Amino acid sequence: MVRILLAEDQSLVAQGLKMMMETEGTLQVTGEAKNGKEAIALCEKQQFDLAVLDIRMPEMDGLEAAKEIRSRWPSMKILILTTFNDDEYALQALRLGAHGYMLKDADAKTLIHSVKSCLAGGLQLQGEVAAKVMPRLLFANNKEVQREHHLTPRELDILKQIGEGRSNKEIAAELALSVGTVKNHTSQLLDKLGLRDRTQLAIYAIRNDLV
Repeated sequence: MVRILLAEDQSLVAQGLKMMMETEGTLQVTGEAKNGKEAIALCEKQQFDLAVLDIRMPEMDGLEAAKEIRSRWPSMKILILTTFNDDEYALQALRLGAHGYMLKDADAKTLIHSVKSCLAGGLQLQGEVAAKVMPRLLFANNKEVQREHHLTPRELDILKQIGEGRSNKEIAAELALSVGTVKNHTSQLLDKLGLRDRTQLAIYAIRNDLV
C-alpha cells in the first residue's frame, strides 16, 4: 500500500483529491494536513511514500514544505498540486526537489498517473505546464554544474546522455566508449552528486539544464 500525505487547506478540495486517488486500490491517503507546518508535523510521526502539496496554504506554503521534506526525508516523493498554471512556481518547485507539478483541474486518471510516475522516480508535468517550463529548462548551464560538483568533461557528457534517456549501450556507441567504462562513470556520477539511481541522474540533468 502506498502511503500518501495530502496537504490542502480547502476541505472540499481535499476530500475530492482523496477520493480520486483512493479509487486506485494501491493508494491510500494516510495523513491529511491543512498547511505546511501540519504536514511537517505528520512526517515527524508517520512514514509516507509521497506528499501531495498545495502551493498556497496558511502558515507554511507547499514550496516551503517541499524544501523541508526534501531536506529531512529525501526518499519521500513530492507532487505539487495547484490551481496556478505558473511557470515560475513550477520551476521553483522542481528546483526544490519536487517530482511533479499538476493542476487541480486534472481528472482522476491523470492524477493517478502523475502519482505513480512520481513514485517511480519520474518527472511529471501536466501538459500545459510542461509547455511553459520545458523551454526554460533547456537553456544550458553546464559550466556551473561542472564546477560545483567537480565533474570531468567525460562525466558531464555521460550525464547529458542519461538525461536524454539513453541506455549504457547507446551512450557507449555515441561516445566511442566501452559499456563497462560508461557504467564506471555512472557510478562516479552517483557518488559525486549524492544520488541513488539512474532515474535520479536523469532528473538531475533536466533540472540543471543539461539537456
